[in-house]
Amino acid sequence: MDSIVALPIKIVEWLDSREDMDDLKFFVEYPPENKAVPLKRAIVAVGIDSVSITDKFVMNDDGVLEKQEYCRLAEIKVNLSICVPFSKGGQACHDIFTRITDALVFRTDLNIVQSGCDKIESDRDTDALVMTGWLMIEADFCPAESTDESFTSFFDKQMICGSHVRDTEIHVTAEDKEAWNDHFVTGFYSGTGATTRSFTLGFKAKLVLVFSVNKPLLSVDFTNSAVTSNSAAAIDGYGTSGLSVTSSGFKISKGESGNSKANLNEAAINYFYIAFK
Repeated sequence: MDSIVALPIKIVEWLDSREDMDDLKFFVEYPPENKAVPLKRAIVAVGIDSVSITDKFVMNDDGVLEKQEYCRLAEIKVNLSICVPFSKGGQACHDIFTRITDALVFRTDLNIVQSGCDKIESDRDTDALVMTGWLMIEADFCPAESTDESFTSFFDKQMICGSHVRDTEIHVTAEDKEAWNDHFVTGFYSGTGATTRSFTLGFKAKLVLVFSVNKPLLSVDFTNSAVTSNSAAAIDGYGTSGLSVTSSGFKISKGESGNSKANLNEAAINYFYIAFK
């Protein structure tokens, strides 16, 4: 329980160290500290409202839930008592709560599953507006594994024994970031007149689009009732005539069928393509 009791202190220390929070004064809710009267700037008191600890069960390889001998599930409700001078108005309370919540959710290892706030009240003794916010934090509490308090980033990694930190389903990987930042490639090629031709992209595309330069998407010969396609689209296993996705790029062909044919490699004609990862 020592690590849980120390949580408000660690939150205060972390928030107080951030440059973007320099306009706020943080302190732990208990023991209380003296406040300036009338209030000169916004202050935030951090404390624990409640703690609930239950047994932790993990499914084994056989699909059976097993009770963990050393770990427990902890649900901690943290209070944020936000006080602002009358001159700043009630909106300032909500703005401060949002800033603090965003910082703790997106810049720390705390697993905050819920947050909320109560109504704003007037405190005539300090000429301040007061609002109470709260954060519901879930953690795997492993007291048997915790021998010291080494807050390497924000919260004791011995206390967070794995369910959130090592959950690869909820974290963004380096490959995810690369795909988001560079999610498609474009290129050009000149037609050679060959029946088939393959292009290597270095990845299996989700969608490939090919277009000829300075030509319509379709050319229609009404005299011979013939249609020539100068463009194509394809996904894995499916595509318009003359284009298919391969394991490392895409393949083009004449793709003739009846009076219709694909014109994706006509000699001396330029084409461009877009391939989505």
